[in-house]
Amino acid sequence: MTQPKSQRRTMLLLIAAFFLPLAVAFYLYFGTSWRPPDTSNNGVLLSPTVALPQAAAPLRGKWLMVYIGEGACDEDCRRALVFARQTRLSLNQEMERVDRVLLATGSCCDVPYLESDHKGIKVFDVSDEFEREQLMSLLPPRDWAHSLYIVDPLGNVIMRYDTRESPRGLLSDMKKLLKLSHIG
Repeated sequence: MTQPKSQRRTMLLLIAAFFLPLAVAFYLYFGTSWRPPDTSNNGVLLSPTVALPQAAAPLRGKWLMVYIGEGACDEDCRRALVFARQTRLSLNQEMERVDRVLLATGSCCDVPYLESDHKGIKVFDVSDEFEREQLMSLLPPRDWAHSLYIVDPLGNVIMRYDTRESPRGLLSDMKKLLKLSHIG
């Protein structure tokens, strides 16, 4: 007679082991104000995304880390370019899918510095007032001197990073983007 009670208890324990975590999760999600984080990205997502102008068509096909600033490259510019270079190098095998771009808005360019410290960076002179205004109107009004933009292979500006913060967030996001992306 003790056999059926033992089996019943085992069955109830198994049912409780299955349904109790579900009940707790349901309660936490719907019964309290606690919610899991909405996003896992570290940069600022640009919503809606912004497409680069047709003049930037040669840049399409790869992921880009774009810095916009004076071509003379002051301290903020140098910090941002090092930020982008180190992040790209940290991508290891995936680094060939990412290019670095400097859009020089004036005083183009500190060629000796760029050639010695940033080989392979693509530099575009957008010092023409019309080109500069067109580009600046596309991007959100932020602190461009401390901003690094991520552009997808289709030419859409999708994220912004503050170069004064840790580059680990950019590296983490770039790894996720490259892992999930089948283009570029």
